[in-house]
Amino acid sequence: MNTILVVDDSKTDQQIATSALKQAGYTVVTAANDQEAKISLAAKKPDLIVLDVVLPDRSGFEICRDWKDNDATKSIPVIICSSKGSKMDKYWGMQQGADAYLAKPIDTDQLIQTVRKLI
Repeated sequence: MNTILVVDDSKTDQQIATSALKQAGYTVVTAANDQEAKISLAAKKPDLIVLDVVLPDRSGFEICRDWKDNDATKSIPVIICSSKGSKMDKYWGMQQGADAYLAKPIDTDQLIQTVRKLI
């Protein structure tokens, strides 16, 4: 069973994504910020990461760029899922190494479809 790390400081958005992913048969681990995500990554390398942009400690854009520059994490697909949904935000997210960019509110069907394409 594939494991997905959901990094989002909004408990509501975290719960919506987690519920949809679990219903689709995935194991889900959650983190509310960069520090918690680092701990989760060290404990078990996920098969995919769903990442918010607006986080309390660091920007999801910065976090994505760091993961894609790191040999240990660069092969993990990253889906940025953010309320920052302008064309420029999407462009910038993809420039940071994201494999997909979805705007909030989360369309759970689109999320599952995107996950299946990337895993």
